[in-house]
Amino acid sequence: MANDLTASIELIEIVDHLKKNIQLKEACNKILYQRIVNRAARERNLVVTPEEIQAEANRQRREKRLEKAADTFAWLTEEKITPEDWEAGIRDRILTKKLAESLFSKEVEKLFAQNRLNFEQVLLYQLVVPYERLAWEIFYQIEEEEMSFYQAAHLYDIDERRRHQCGYEGKLYRWSLKPDLAAVIFNARAREVINPIKTEQGYHLLLVEEFIPAELTPEIYQEIIDKMFAEWLASELNYLLHNSSEQQYATQAQ
Repeated sequence: MANDLTASIELIEIVDHLKKNIQLKEACNKILYQRIVNRAARERNLVVTPEEIQAEANRQRREKRLEKAADTFAWLTEEKITPEDWEAGIRDRILTKKLAESLFSKEVEKLFAQNRLNFEQVLLYQLVVPYERLAWEIFYQIEEEEMSFYQAAHLYDIDERRRHQCGYEGKLYRWSLKPDLAAVIFNARAREVINPIKTEQGYHLLLVEEFIPAELTPEIYQEIIDKMFAEWLASELNYLLHNSSEQQYATQAQ
């Protein structure tokens, strides 16, 4: 019985599975994205060398601690792919990165400069409670040093994750915050508890641990280029699908 269940899976079963789980469109779009990348890379004479593929394969092996060739083959077998499949995937990802750099590397500094304020960051703690009276009671208790902000968050926050982390929200960009909250937060002083603020979630008490000035770090550079490239890909796909629909309609009309 076990052998019957683990026998080779047919292609039609894979397609049916994607359809039933509403994942077929996503899979098809990824195939079309790669076609767009391949075409654009050819137009720009971009290529991936065997040395680049080998270097990335070695990096992945180190990351997965595949020290011996036998370990690598065992991992590939478990993933149900061949060495050729693996290298082809590496090639596609490197080519995609090269294309993104070719298209947008010169635009990153300009976009960053134009939107510098949006890339300011804040290390933020917050707690949210459902009632205004409770929010002010907590605020005054913190002001009077009857409890710390972190203790209050651990006790009262409506969000379980933040309760466990004593109100820690994380390192956030200005652009990721709602404009009204961003205005208040970035005009506050570090380590100062901000008065309760009402939103649709409830009443927020906020504490800025640290302000982080905008700087074009390698991480932010990559975020910007990834976003620009994703928008370009989506636009190219829409254009491709639109033209395809028009051609199909014209053929039917003849």
